[in-house]
Amino acid sequence: MMTNEQRAEALIQKYGFDFKKISKEEIRLLIKTEITHFQEGSSEYLRLLCGYLYCIGDISDVSLIERAKYDLNMDVGCMIDQEWIDSLKNGGIEDEYVRTRDEIIKSFIFYYKDFKAEDYEMYL
Repeated sequence: MMTNEQRAEALIQKYGFDFKKISKEEIRLLIKTEITHFQEGSSEYLRLLCGYLYCIGDISDVSLIERAKYDLNMDVGCMIDQEWIDSLKNGGIEDEYVRTRDEIIKSFIFYYKDFKAEDYEMYL
């Protein structure tokens, strides 16, 4: 069985970062499946899925990201960025606590563009 880091790396290899070509419905289904059949370990895979949904989604996706953030455990809750939820709710506008949607997406890509599972598994 693959670790969450390995699953995250495989997902990045499959989808990349061209958010217009990623199926929103497929990402939503993967999140729902992960919530139902959560794989213990790091929360990297679920964080990545929620990040993808943020990058391709809109306000209609807030409730699913909130379910992932709040309904599993504290570790997952800490990994999923509240800023994603707030940004979807406010239409991606910068305010005191939220960067612009473009800045958030750029930081998401920066974090994951060179993601390698083995770089993170040594900390487990």
